[in-house]
Amino acid sequence: MNNSADKISASDVFSDRDLETGYDESSAAVIKLSGKSASCDSDAVKVSGSKITITDEGTYIISGTLQDGMVVVDADKSDKIQIVLNGVTISNSTSAALYVLKADKVFITTAEKSENTLSNGGTYKAIDDNNIDSVIYSKEDLTLNGKGCLTINADAGHGIVSKDSLVLTSGEYNITAESHGLSGKDDVSVADGNYKIVSGKDGIHAENSDDESLGFVYILDGTFDITSEGDGISGAALGQIGNGNFKIKTGGGCEAAEVKTEQNMGGMRNGHEPGMKDARRPEQQGDRPDAPSDVPSDTIPDTTESSDSTDTVSMKGVKASGNLYLDGGEFEIDSEDDSLHSNSNISITKGNYKLASGDDAMHADSDVAISGGTIDISHCYEGIEGKAINISGGDISLVSSDDGLNASGGADGSGYGGHGDSFASSDDVYISISGGTIYITASGDGVDSNGNLTISGGQTYVSGPSNSGNGALDYNGEASISGGIFAASSASGMAQNFGSSSTQGAMLVSTEAGNSGDEISLADSDGNVLVSWKAEKDYSCVNISCPELVKGETYTLTAGDTVSEITMSDLIYGEGNEAGKGGGKGAGGMGGRRGSKDMKQT
Repeated sequence: MNNSADKISASDVFSDRDLETGYDESSAAVIKLSGKSASCDSDAVKVSGSKITITDEGTYIISGTLQDGMVVVDADKSDKIQIVLNGVTISNSTSAALYVLKADKVFITTAEKSENTLSNGGTYKAIDDNNIDSVIYSKEDLTLNGKGCLTINADAGHGIVSKDSLVLTSGEYNITAESHGLSGKDDVSVADGNYKIVSGKDGIHAENSDDESLGFVYILDGTFDITSEGDGISGAALGQIGNGNFKIKTGGGCEAAEVKTEQNMGGMRNGHEPGMKDARRPEQQGDRPDAPSDVPSDTIPDTTESSDSTDTVSMKGVKASGNLYLDGGEFEIDSEDDSLHSNSNISITKGNYKLASGDDAMHADSDVAISGGTIDISHCYEGIEGKAINISGGDISLVSSDDGLNASGGADGSGYGGHGDSFASSDDVYISISGGTIYITASGDGVDSNGNLTISGGQTYVSGPSNSGNGALDYNGEASISGGIFAASSASGMAQNFGSSSTQGAMLVSTEAGNSGDEISLADSDGNVLVSWKAEKDYSCVNISCPELVKGETYTLTAGDTVSEITMSDLIYGEGNEAGKGGGKGAGGMGGRRGSKDMKQT
């Protein structure tokens, strides 16, 4: 059922009993914990010192304190067991506080308004053939729900582990774990609840090395505050989120990421615009070993080990090895690595996303599809990266230190600490924009496709780059526009215009040196403003396409203090360099340069 291409419905993972938090007190067995022992009248409960074993189907209400002890479920494989925590504190210095060895399924319910704490003291010693390594450890399907609070303290190992399915449907959880916070082999599925997780590895982790169709994360709703040294949320087969509120910080956040460099051509050194200060952290500055004394240290090739290294810790916000479906929710992600990541496809239909990444804000090895939602990317290396990028809706704004949109193909070679193949071209590598509103402020290319670029709708505004080694548009295949608005201000050195297959007019015009903050607008011969935007970076040329551009008509371009009249001598006005290889006409040599018969400066 659940392979990497399939979406999940709530009925696939949540049963009626998973969602039910009630229980019959009159028929339940009562277990009272007291120091290093316990008492219970039921024959299904065995007490041996501080070890309490539940052996039969039923409901068990537990209260009190157990020191250096354990509650064990060891029943028949057909038994369903509900454990109600009603003011429980259990500590175990060398193993799990609650251990599900055998049953059909176990439900752990927190009683209404109850406070419960389970903890491990920092070590795990083998008590059987199972590798117990968490405060709650289950060999069987495990469901947690309730109307109370459960605190998990794992000085060693994980917080809660199921070697089968882990389901959480309600309740409040405070989890501090040296390793993963929540971990399920088949899945981690959450219907609702409040979760605060601090973890030394992933906050929520699902992985099944025996069955690639399993190991998925499905979240229907809930509130999540996750601070993790690994990934915030990680699903192997699949990741799917329908709704919820998410505040996620991974690693040291975006500011802790290693500053990326690249040996670029044009006016770029190490990915920095000319005149930029060396952006490396202080401990990284200075000459590298064996660097020639007469060569500045920031021009020596970067030898940082790539993200393919097994020693590299993944610190992504929300990650899936399979498809990642985001169908709603409120997200605030500050990640040292990618904020949203898939080794397959990413689909975003709804939701609000505030992303700050030390690497890509959004990366898919295959396709990125955005049809709705509000996406605000305040900090990243590259904004949205995938083999193919399809944007048909939504409101997107992004600030990137390299490319804004990048269709490049292949795995996340540009991932944290590494670089991608920025020159690979293929027919299935492309960018398609058919709707939505996009604002891009880029230090690298604004819209970069190693294949084709197609725009048929929406509104796309690009500011930057200011350096001549990149352009507002960069494509290796063909670029065509048939609808929508495209408006960009950038340096002219690598400027490209849309191609002859376009059916909508487009102009690429050199300007006087323009400044960040300039207002840029295009008006028709009657003075009607067709397009306007503010440049967020210095510029020397503009790209404009809108439905009102018609061959033979005259338009007024205002860029800062410079006003120009432009007559569209052809549907595509002005030709830029081809793929940045040089040898073509630059912006200064376009039909729109000052002094040409088609353009008058006033």
